[in-house]
Order: sequence, then C-alpha cells, then structure tokens
Amino acid sequence: MRRIYSLLAAVIMLIMLSSCGAETTAPHTIRIGVALYQQEDTFISTVAKELQRAAQEAEQDGDVKINLYFADGKGSQTVQNEQIDRFLDREYDVICINIVDRTAAAVIIDKAQAADIPVIFFNRQPVEEDLRRWEHAYYVGLPAGDAGSMQGQLVLDAWRADQKSIDKNGDGVLQYVMLEGEAGHQDALLRTEQCVAVLTEAGVPVERLASETANWQRGQAALRMRQWLQKGGEYIEVVFANNDDMALGAIDAWLEAGLSLESLPFIVGVDATPPALEALQDGTLKGTVRNDAVGLAEGLMQLIMTFSDGHEISSTVDLTDEHYLWLQYEPVTLQTLQNNKGKHQEE
Repeated sequence: MRRIYSLLAAVIMLIMLSSCGAETTAPHTIRIGVALYQQEDTFISTVAKELQRAAQEAEQDGDVKINLYFADGKGSQTVQNEQIDRFLDREYDVICINIVDRTAAAVIIDKAQAADIPVIFFNRQPVEEDLRRWEHAYYVGLPAGDAGSMQGQLVLDAWRADQKSIDKNGDGVLQYVMLEGEAGHQDALLRTEQCVAVLTEAGVPVERLASETANWQRGQAALRMRQWLQKGGEYIEVVFANNDDMALGAIDAWLEAGLSLESLPFIVGVDATPPALEALQDGTLKGTVRNDAVGLAEGLMQLIMTFSDGHEISSTVDLTDEHYLWLQYEPVTLQTLQNNKGKHQEE
C-alpha cells in the first residue's frame, strides 16, 4: 500500500511540475463595436453575418479572440450617436460604422480621435473632407455611381437585344419608374442619376413616369407600386430600384394586383441579396448588381487585424488616398448565375 501511495505522490508531483513548466498564454482579445444603420435591412444583415464569419476565420488563423458588439441604429442618427458614445466609453479597440447620416461623420471622427480609437466607416460613404480629419479614419465600400451605371447597362443590353419585349406600347420610348432609397442619400442620388444617363448617352429615348423614395424598404416600395398601378401603371416598361428590397416590393405589388408574370416590367435592383437571386431564378427580377457583402466584411477584418498586429495600414492594405479601401460591383443576371453554376460543376 505504501508503494501505491508513493507512486501516486510521484505522479501528482510530475503533473504539478509539468503544469508549472508549461507556458499557457491567453489569446489576445480584440473588442470591436459595430454600429449598423438598420439591422433589419437585408443587405446590412448579410454583411453582419459575413463579418462574424470573417472574425471566426481570423481567430482560427492566429492567437486572437475577436468579440463583436453589434448595435442597431434603427435608422436614427441620434440613436446611433449614443451607441457609438458607449463604444468609446468602453474603450473598444476599433469601431466600425454603417452610418445613418453621412453628414454626421465629422463629430464621430473627432470623438474617436480624442479617444485614439480607429474608426472604419463602411457601405455608406462619409463626406471626403470629414474622413480626412484624422489619419485613422477609413472607409470600406464600393463607388455608388457604378451600381447605377451597371443597372443602366443591363437595361440597355436587353433593349438592344429585344426591344419589343420591353417596349410594351411600341412607341420606341422606354417608359420607366424609379424607386429611390432615401431623399438626399448619396448612393440613392448617384444610382438614380447614372442608370438613366447610360440609356440617354446611348441614344435611347426615355420617359420618366414616376419617381418616389421608398427608404430602401420592400414594404414601402410595394406601396408606391400599388399607387402607380391605380393610376394606370400597368404600362410601366422598366422599374429601376436603388436596391433589391425595393425591386422585390415592386414585384410583390404587381403580382398582388393580379397582373400576369408575362406583363411584368423589366425590373432591376442592387445588392444581389439571396431573395433577389431567387427572384432572378424565377424570372420576376431581370437583373441586379452584386454589392460585395463578403468583400466588405473581409476588408473590415483586414484593417482590424492590421491595427491589432501593430502594423502600418499603408504597408499592408491597398488603400486609395490613404483612407479608402474600394471594392467593385458586378452585374448579375440569370445568365451569369447559370454560367457560374456551370463553372462550379466543372470544377
């Protein structure tokens, strides 16, 4: 029995010694505040999910723990300001902001600079002069006007390929309606302007039948379309929507009115959200423009990890004008979806 006790004592001693000798270091923790303009927005919720995925991948690649703290501004800059103030008070390592009102960026940047906390805006671009107020203020996003240009090109290509399928009344003029995001919002203004400019510059006669804001929301867009249909909107030939949710709202209203699938206008959106891609598959949506949710999340994480590693941003991230990480839009049609599917099957 003594020998058993002696053996157990020796084993316990070895365990204690090995425990003392092994160096166990806790992973470095990065706390990130993420302020969203409106989390229920389909595209923004997709970006949030992709950011969580990017954080998990970063944790796997290095000895780091990433804590994401999301705050929903619910479309109110006042609410979002309070949320950002809490992030600053809690001394988070980085703050990422999908700003409600781009003109509010200056005050936020000044507060972040005073707290020495880097701030990264994304998807909604602040005024350029504001972003240059501090060297650690950045923007990750896509050039807003490009999305509108690609929408216009989608319609132009279809008009040239089969004008009769779009020109319902055969007058040689493209009659359209416009569903705009927000009054005064830069992305909405540029997308609205550029999509039509592509057509007019190509010599296509156009006539705007109506244009209304629907605040990026599917329900509001459906309401606008119902109102237009009550005024004879069945003659609408093209619907430009500043985002996919509004394009889907237009489709909802058309079908709810009992109008046929065949009579649907040529409807285009922006974002390439999963519901929009389903609508492309069933033929109700004719085209969209991919807003790179994955690229946004990965771009944010690239900047965050560079801060964490203590490296100079300019030496590791390909920035434009020291503040901008630009991504690119991509037009999407049923044909491109089918082509991509075929490529994946070949691989």
